[in-house]
Amino acid sequence: MATVSIPASTSALLLDIEGTTTPITFVKDILFPYIREHLEEYFSNHWEEDECKQDVHLLKKQIEEDMRQNRSCPVHAVDQTVHTDEEKAIREVMDNVMWQMAADRKSTALKQLQGHMWRAAYSSGRIKGEVYQDVTPSIRRWRAHGLKVFIYSSGSVEAQKLLFGYSVEGDVLDLLDGHFDTSIGAKVEAKSYERIAERIGCQPEELTFLTDVAREAKAAEDAGVNVVVVVRPGNMELTDDERAHYNLVTSFSQLQVTGRV
Repeated sequence: MATVSIPASTSALLLDIEGTTTPITFVKDILFPYIREHLEEYFSNHWEEDECKQDVHLLKKQIEEDMRQNRSCPVHAVDQTVHTDEEKAIREVMDNVMWQMAADRKSTALKQLQGHMWRAAYSSGRIKGEVYQDVTPSIRRWRAHGLKVFIYSSGSVEAQKLLFGYSVEGDVLDLLDGHFDTSIGAKVEAKSYERIAERIGCQPEELTFLTDVAREAKAAEDAGVNVVVVVRPGNMELTDDERAHYNLVTSFSQLQVTGRV
């Protein structure tokens, strides 16, 4: 693919993670399986700690909201191996977490819990954050031209910082000016991008968003934000109309800065 010019009006770049800075396989094959495999152990070891209690409280609030909205929830089967009230409570929360993950839910409650579980895995060296090889050199180049760089992902801000703080290239958090997650709004809603621009202190047209998801691209575009769609191995296929409509890149190195010293 040819080079794509970052609009001259741009003062800040907003980057998605999964499928944009980071292979989808890292999330699907490493991060998510880690949660499934260690969830019971995590709850058993941390159930009485304040942070875990806060995570569980948020998850229960999400369950209540789902019930109010008549959304389907996991059905709790009778388990003869569960004997105590604590074991029962843990099993019910576990069932809900597993159900949300199977449904690819993006709830803030789920993402917060995952972030706390991944923190231990990153800090112990069991997991290192993967980023494509073109990412950090490109961010350094953009910053040298005076552009700011922010992250917007459905993963919690804490999970984002862990990925870049314990990456395969070491701690690269100093290359990022800030982080946003779904607490500011869903990625498929235009209002979210308006709020981000306001929080950053720029107009929507001064922001350029890089994502691999067409629905997110449309939402950003509807908010007046510039959009570049990133095509990486394993990403969801774009329609012919989407390919014709958006500027596409397969590598950050194709993005050229124009109109800036």
